[in-house]
Amino acid sequence: MKNLKKILLIATGGTIACKKDEAGLSPVMTIDEILSYVPEVRNFCKVDSVQLFNIDSTNITPAHWLKLSATVEENYDKYDGFVILHGTDTMAYTAAVLSYLVQGNGKPIVLTGAQKPVWLDVTDAKTNLFNSFLYCADDESSGVQIVFDGKVIEGTRAKKTHSKSFNAFSSINFPCLAVIRDGKIMRYARKTQKKPVKFYHGLNEKIGLFKLIPGANANVLNFLFEENDAVIIESFGTGGIPEGEGYDFGSVIDKWSKKGKILVMCTQVENEGSDMTVYKVGKSFKDKYDFIESYDMTLEAVVAKLMWILSFEKTRSKVKKLFYKTVNDDILYTEQ
Repeated sequence: MKNLKKILLIATGGTIACKKDEAGLSPVMTIDEILSYVPEVRNFCKVDSVQLFNIDSTNITPAHWLKLSATVEENYDKYDGFVILHGTDTMAYTAAVLSYLVQGNGKPIVLTGAQKPVWLDVTDAKTNLFNSFLYCADDESSGVQIVFDGKVIEGTRAKKTHSKSFNAFSSINFPCLAVIRDGKIMRYARKTQKKPVKFYHGLNEKIGLFKLIPGANANVLNFLFEENDAVIIESFGTGGIPEGEGYDFGSVIDKWSKKGKILVMCTQVENEGSDMTVYKVGKSFKDKYDFIESYDMTLEAVVAKLMWILSFEKTRSKVKKLFYKTVNDDILYTEQ
């Protein structure tokens, strides 16, 4: 008989663990309660568990991410894989962060959760949980992925695109690695990790996000630069900065660029990414201020990657070089 894989289940809360009271849904179920709904997973893997915290994922912080990564690191040699139960609202951020904190990972780290609590008659929780263990116990699985609604999505490419539906997550600008149907894994891409695993232990929280709207006030951008080491400007279309009467973004960007602050251009459009060279409102600013561009990356990955890089590097040229280095399939376009 084939040896069963040893999987560590790390519970953090989320909808899958929620019960309802007068105040609404809140995560209060224990790991044993949740596992009782999928007893069949013990037919193909041995499951140990740890309740790391039990929170709504809206309340997640970088400190939680570091604790998650540390838990994986402490148990890395003891287990063949890890399943993390997580709320859906910030799951894509957590998957992206773990993709940078744990690199060269030859073992699977799978995040999953549910749009409905596990105890309901109609829920996606049981299927998501079963599929996550199935994928985690497979010999060909490695790296950080989200398993949800029968899809396996690279951790740096996931985004929550539906707030209530069971198909909550999409893979942005990148194919799903696999689908899981009727207990079978059908792979579209195979990942191989040849390097030894490396864990990182820091995150820089001083990352600001400025979302452009027509008529946006440059003073808000100025404030964000004052408070942060890097600011992501989430612009329209392929990426640009408003110019002309009523706008004063140029002087704000000029001031903080000279002080060495990091500027990153991102797009509000989900698919196809940024390209600041297309229009004058983008190219002129990129040429003058050496913007870093997110290209086809998700916002979640951009935030996570900056937190990771700026925890150990501050020089703009080195930050830029590291940002454009592909990590766990996070970016396809690079500077020429």
